[in-house]
Amino acid sequence: MPRLRLFLPLAAFILLSLLLFKGLSLDPTSLPSALVGRALPDFELAELHSSEALSRQRVVGEPMLINIWATWCYSCRVEHPFLLELAAQGVKIIGLNYKDDRDKAIGWLKDLGDPYALTLSDTEGMLGLDMGVYGAPETYVVDAEGVVQYRHVGVVDEQVWQSVLSAWFPRPQITGVLQ
Repeated sequence: MPRLRLFLPLAAFILLSLLLFKGLSLDPTSLPSALVGRALPDFELAELHSSEALSRQRVVGEPMLINIWATWCYSCRVEHPFLLELAAQGVKIIGLNYKDDRDKAIGWLKDLGDPYALTLSDTEGMLGLDMGVYGAPETYVVDAEGVVQYRHVGVVDEQVWQSVLSAWFPRPQITGVLQ
């Protein structure tokens, strides 16, 4: 029995190694979302540019992307040119400016272009919390009835659009936009 105790550290090491290997093989962009298949949460937030109060009922009605972004988010800057291309092709994108300074956000959109049909200002992060946002960027596909169909964590680019997101939009495939 005392000799068996000598192998306990080895067994613990093997078990921890297996758990670490399993964790490394997970896809970090496939974080689960409790919202998929459920209605977008009710909210009342100010529109970034006009400060007009907007609610869930005002934004639903056609398929759209809801893109969570912020000026402090480097990856948001990376995906921004592709969002501009999607918007130019007629994809409705609602921006959710997340935990950000309003003036910085307005300046950011003025400098880089504005792909959003409208932008909600979630300075306190409450809608983000209700949606289960981990950070920025995140993008949700919401159908015409306001039901969340899919959640993508990370940058939206041509590959993500072609392989996943475009399926929910009755528009031609967008190809070669970032050449």
